[in-house]
Amino acid sequence: MNGDLELLLRLQNIDYDLGELERSKEYIPDMMENLRNEVEDSKTKFDTLKSELSSARIEQKDIELTLQQKNDRLKELQGHMMAIKTNKEYDALVSEIDKLKSDIGDLESRGLVLLELIEGNENEIKGLEEKLGSVDKINSEQLTSLQTQIDSVGSKVSTKEKERTELAGQIGKRALSVYERIRKGKGGAAVVAVKKRACGACYKALPPQRIQEIRKGERLITCDSCGRMLIWTEDSNN
Repeated sequence: MNGDLELLLRLQNIDYDLGELERSKEYIPDMMENLRNEVEDSKTKFDTLKSELSSARIEQKDIELTLQQKNDRLKELQGHMMAIKTNKEYDALVSEIDKLKSDIGDLESRGLVLLELIEGNENEIKGLEEKLGSVDKINSEQLTSLQTQIDSVGSKVSTKEKERTELAGQIGKRALSVYERIRKGKGGAAVVAVKKRACGACYKALPPQRIQEIRKGERLITCDSCGRMLIWTEDSNN
């Protein structure tokens, strides 16, 4: 293989690594933000459920107290039934008793709803508390790891850029110029392997004579279709 092609392949790998490092500056902070949001959302849901549970318990106690008062009053009124002397008094007493019974029924229905709500919240809070502990632990570990990664990006970029400068200095000016032009103009790989007798980038079929020239590797050959530099590798026969 042409010596410049070998060096260009190495240069291309370095450029790929540099691209990944640059992209990590964007996606790692996003990943960290998602991890923090997951923990925060779990905590918010946990706090909301606890608040709802507390409010339900307070309302349940108020209902129990009110029920006791209304039941006591109902017994009192029912005890007066035998002492009623006029129809007017009787009608008034029956009306008040009916109203109390209706109120008691409504309070008992609300009490059952609250009981189900309390039981459901207690079970959900228990499960969420366990999940929150697990999420907090796992996400904290991942955040620490991601922070370490992003802290090291700068030094990794500097190391790769130094490697690139040293390697680029070993490549012929024409080959390096063609490589840089293709890389900037096309994006992605500038040097691609032949695959199934075609360009590995655009899949344009190559004539037999061109394939033989690529296999010899005596000079730089570009694809007539996409313009990328072509090389022959062990996998090119497959």
